[in-house]
Amino acid sequence: MDIKWFVIVNPVAGNGETAQKWHEIEEELKQQKFDFKVAFSEYKSHEGVLVQSAVEEGYTHIICVGGDGTLHNVVNGLMNCAKNTKHVKLGIIPLGTGNDWIKTYNIEKDYKIAIQILKQNHSVFQDIGFLKLDNSKQEVYFNNLAGIGFDGHVVYKVNNYKKLGVLAYLVGALVSIAAYKRTHLKVEMNGTTIETKSLLFLMGLCEYCGGGMKLTKNVHTTDGLFDITSVKKITLVQLINNLPGLFNGKITSKKFVKSFKTNALKVTVLKGDKAYIQADGELIGTGGFELKMHAKALQFIVPKSKS
Repeated sequence: MDIKWFVIVNPVAGNGETAQKWHEIEEELKQQKFDFKVAFSEYKSHEGVLVQSAVEEGYTHIICVGGDGTLHNVVNGLMNCAKNTKHVKLGIIPLGTGNDWIKTYNIEKDYKIAIQILKQNHSVFQDIGFLKLDNSKQEVYFNNLAGIGFDGHVVYKVNNYKKLGVLAYLVGALVSIAAYKRTHLKVEMNGTTIETKSLLFLMGLCEYCGGGMKLTKNVHTTDGLFDITSVKKITLVQLINNLPGLFNGKITSKKFVKSFKTNALKVTVLKGDKAYIQADGELIGTGGFELKMHAKALQFIVPKSKS
């Protein structure tokens, strides 16, 4: 292959699974005739610094080895890069815990298959979301899904259940649902303002979150619109009764779930409530925020059938 690849490895992804399997992955890349340079992340969000250095060096093909959090950091690095990154292609060898982003594109969690997809070098320009937080003025990009309220609370709590792998989010949700107090939100979008006591407010670009849950209804990764899911209230009994619907998407058709489409919105947290915000499964802060769309902002290497 004539392409020079820059490989970013997060050795702690998947509870250390990446570090254990890296030697096998490296050998497979060599066997598949990849010309590549490797860099290991050494601290939280280091992947963003590494990818910016790679772009400065002239690399146009990046491989992310890790999970959703690793990919999230690389995406933020590219979106914050001083240089235009429209020409850069980003692929993934998934080895994290949840790996929700890859499910939308039917990328299997098998590094040999993932490498075959990379070798095909087929890409799609995907939409990227942008959050500007009120409390910290922090600016965060996301490539999969973000949310405020209960799902942010679960992400905050989920570290206690990390050893459960893909079930961590579900267990965290079941344990937390009874005690969680709904958040008072003011949501401004599509020319209207809604004030509501909200349990869950999700903003999706892709289909899956929380280890395989399908909570977005009409997602298209390149239409320039967020798929919004809003839940005012759900009881523990309703949640348990709808467990299959969490994973096959049927829960989004229930009366207690509302869906919207928009390319921008503003959320204000009312009455002093503390609302956690997550992006791509990463806890990023609390409070209100502005949401904006960057349509078809980055190229991702995906199977041809999902272009």
